[in-house]
Amino acid sequence: MKNYIIALDGPAGSGKSTIAKIIAKDFNLTYLDTGAMYRMVALYMLENNIAFENIKNVENVLDNIKVDIINDKFILNDEDVSLKIRTPEVTKIVSPISAIKAVRTKLVDLQREISKGKKVILDGRDIGTVVFPNADLKVFLVASPEERAKRRVNDYASKGIQEDFQTVLKDILERDHIDSTRKESPLKKADDAIEVDTSFLNIEESVKAISDLIKDKIGG
Repeated sequence: MKNYIIALDGPAGSGKSTIAKIIAKDFNLTYLDTGAMYRMVALYMLENNIAFENIKNVENVLDNIKVDIINDKFILNDEDVSLKIRTPEVTKIVSPISAIKAVRTKLVDLQREISKGKKVILDGRDIGTVVFPNADLKVFLVASPEERAKRRVNDYASKGIQEDFQTVLKDILERDHIDSTRKESPLKKADDAIEVDTSFLNIEESVKAISDLIKDKIGG
């Protein structure tokens, strides 16, 4: 198969981005971190003091937002914001902003355009259900909320950010609720997706499990 799409969906902290990056290198794929694209929009709202609770405010500035991914760096209006988009402040507002229809329409169109004619792995929450419902392989990653919170705390610590475990766990549970109940493209396992629980798997074991699925389904 010359070109193909791998959809990697799941809730916050399930390991999607880390695993997708490794898989992309191992199989020589284009990796598209769709969550980072939504984070860039959220960062723009934050830095420009836009009251995103009013959807009109968001719709009015969307044309001012240019997002790109170049050499694994996340570019917002020509600025590398790779570190800025991973802060707790952005994390807290990305879900409600991601739920806005105009935002999703803009970014889904961009995701499809970038993926044309390539071998691509995309991670997100609606890749297998909305963005690419005909993806060649759909994987739905899950992990317990506690394990996901622990990973998020460790990730923050690696960036020099100290966050309380209980606070992070509460944020993750709230985000799960928002993502799974929102009207626009909710977090949902596609009917034909293969579920992989990473709660008791390390990164190497998780990567192997998904690599095996790719070899079985697509080859490589």
